[in-house]
Parts: sequence; structure tokens; C-alpha cells
Amino acid sequence: MNDSAYRVETICRLAQWRIDNLASCTYCKSDPFTIAIWNWHLSVERNRVSCVKLFPEARNNLPLSSFVIRLLSSVKDRKALAQLEVRDKLLSSREGFVWGIEVPLPGRFIIHVEFLDLKASSSNGEDICSIWPNRIMQQRSNSAALESLSRMLMEGIHTDITINASDGSIGAHRAVLAARSPVFRSMFSHDLKENDDSTINISDMSTESCQTFINYLYGIIEHQEFLMHRLELVRAADKYDICDLRDVCHESLVEDIDSSNVLERLQNAYLYGLPKLKNSCMQYLVKFGKIFDIRDDFIVFLQTADRDLITQVFHEILGVWNGF
Repeated sequence: MNDSAYRVETICRLAQWRIDNLASCTYCKSDPFTIAIWNWHLSVERNRVSCVKLFPEARNNLPLSSFVIRLLSSVKDRKALAQLEVRDKLLSSREGFVWGIEVPLPGRFIIHVEFLDLKASSSNGEDICSIWPNRIMQQRSNSAALESLSRMLMEGIHTDITINASDGSIGAHRAVLAARSPVFRSMFSHDLKENDDSTINISDMSTESCQTFINYLYGIIEHQEFLMHRLELVRAADKYDICDLRDVCHESLVEDIDSSNVLERLQNAYLYGLPKLKNSCMQYLVKFGKIFDIRDDFIVFLQTADRDLITQVFHEILGVWNGF
């Protein structure tokens, strides 16, 4: 096997190892690959009983792992030869997960791992918590200045601008909006209708999503509301030129792509120029074969999506199939 044969491809929470020729050896171990905060390995052993092993490079801060592991026949038909779901399995370098394969191993196949959740001990060693939900917002500041801004917004202290959303209004402060967005700053610096009327019309957002947007600008956004409104937030970030919001939405949207949201995210990545998200969606659909799981949705997508985007998807499909 050549050097590339030991490489494991990863995207989001997925990992797959393509083995082209196991016939030449009875044991094979992959190169390390990174998922979350750990480096991992896969290995295959073919003996009287064949087995696949998954293990992290970890002796401390061990991952409590939930995942689905599959043995697939090829990249084109993605036929599942075997599959197993594992919940809350504590893994270490020495004692990884060993999966005994009851079906004969072909010479050419794919090992596909989808991590459902990974939990790690907290710094005090007492609590076990998922590493994924809090990664984006964990740096939120608790300074006195931030608490004061929160009170200004929540209690309506000296608000001087009204934001009209599609189904309601929100009070805010010109100074804060102008400091966070060059578009708002330009509005308030010129003799525009918004400046004269002390109102801003954001009719393409609901009051709830608009409030989330304003909460982000004030630094008081909650993690769950951020997750619920990421697509609306990335559109607002694009419209009002707020680069930090665009970046944090971009990174977060890449982290939890799944079959239910990949096509919508691909469309938005194309529309708003989010290259990492677009590439991740493409790989999720094509290289990792998820396009076969959502055939009906993909057919609808082909009927409504931009022609240039559809062309890019088919170029990706042809590129992967030609290379296998």
C-alpha cells in the first residue's frame, strides 16, 4: 500500500478510510486524523476473525464517544456491508473500540465513521460534557462593561433608534449599531430617511431573529438562540458588513452539517460567498456519499438551485468517481 493509502479523509464529524488492497497484508493501521480535539486512528486486522479498531491518541481527558461505524463496498454504490451504532463508549489509546466483522472482508472497501457526539471531562475532572455545543460562544465576556450594555438594551435605557422588523419593533442605540456596522454608521452620518425618522426597517427578518441579531451586536447573545438563527444572522452579516458575525456563523455552520440541512447550507454558502461551508457541503454530499441518502431532496434541489451551483456539484461528482 502506498503512503496515501493510510490517509483518512475527514469533514465535520465524518471520517472515512478507503482501502484499495487489503489482500497484501493481514494488518493495516491508518495515519492519524483529527476529529474535535483528539487525533484518532483506524486499524484493520484480518485473521480467523476480521476486526476494525477505532482509538484516540489519549491517555488523559479521554473521549466518551457516540458514533456510527459502517463498512461500505465502494464510493459509487455505497452499499453497507455492515454497520454498528455505539453510544457513550469511553475510549483510550490502549483500549479503543474493537468491532468484530462477521462478513468476509473484500479486498477493496471503505470504513466510514460518523461521530454523533464526543464528551470530555471538564477541567475540574468532575463533569462530563459535550465538546461541541459550546465551542462558538464559550469566549463570551462577563465584564462589567458588557453587563452594562446588556442592561441598556434589555431595559431600554436611553434608546434612540427603533428597528422595525417584519412583525414588531425593537429599541436600540445608534452609537452601538454604528460602532458594530459600517453600514449603520453610514446611515447615521448622512441625511438619510433612517437618520431623520430615527428608525431602521429590517423587513426581511422576524422580530425574534432580529432580536438575536441585535443581541449579537451588543455581545449578549445566548448560545441556543445563536444556533437557531445562524442562517438569518449570516444574511444580516452580509447585508450590514459585520465580518466577525459572518466568520463565526461560517465556522459554526460547517461544524454540524447533516442530511437534513446540507442542501440549504450549500445554497446559502453559494449565495453569500462562504467557501469553506460550500466545500464542506460538497464533500459531505459527494466524497462521503451522503447524496445517496437524500435522493428525493436532491432531485428537488436540482429543480430550484442556480445552474452554476448545479454544475459545480456535478463536477465534484465526476471528479470523485473518476478518481476511485
